[in-house]
Amino acid sequence: MNDPIISAQGIEKTYDTGAVRVNALRGIDLDVERGEIVTIMGPSGCGKTTMLNCLSGLDEIDAGRVLIDGQALHDLPDNERSEYRARRMGFVFQLYNLLPVLTAVENIEMPLLVSGIGSSEARRRASEMLDVVGLADWARHTPGELSGGQRQRVTIARALVNSPAIVWADEPTGDLDSETADEIVQLVLELNRANRQTFVIVTHSIEVGRIGRRIVKMRDGLIEDDGLTPAPETADQEDAE
Repeated sequence: MNDPIISAQGIEKTYDTGAVRVNALRGIDLDVERGEIVTIMGPSGCGKTTMLNCLSGLDEIDAGRVLIDGQALHDLPDNERSEYRARRMGFVFQLYNLLPVLTAVENIEMPLLVSGIGSSEARRRASEMLDVVGLADWARHTPGELSGGQRQRVTIARALVNSPAIVWADEPTGDLDSETADEIVQLVLELNRANRQTFVIVTHSIEVGRIGRRIVKMRDGLIEDDGLTPAPETADQEDAE
């Protein structure tokens, strides 16, 4: 791994309700190279979303270390970590999280306004991103007037409007039909090629899982395959050599 933008070392996360104690992550080691598309797969409850939330700093960790571009993420105070996420990261979720009373362009410009960008500059950047995702003609429409695929494109535009180094996505096609899901997959590939942004994607979909060079497979809070280790040679292959 020549240039890891994400480096996780010994990450542990436990949820304790008092009645139930769940070891959600049990010592996770993972490096992600700059510009990679890495997909994370595994059965429900294996810790995929927890890992994404811990790596991105949305959740606290109980042990270990997460380095983002060399910065120890969990060493930062909460307010500095939030600012770091706002400047360096974008997030795409299955349920869009768009504000229903705002138009598409207003939803996209919101992160810029919150981070102190002036209103005219924020509107210019938001409009540019709408054009990038093919929705320039829908700028004035609210989420309720958009299809599921269009809403997810707005979500992706909002995640990318601050030119983040890393985009985290949790089931970004989970609520979409297969044709629309394929459109979103192609959009992610185009954005990755054009901007060399790093994508870390949690998914149940094998079609989405295959879009990156690496599929990281999880089970029971552990990584059982990091997508880098070559498959062992079979006896037949060894005999043939």
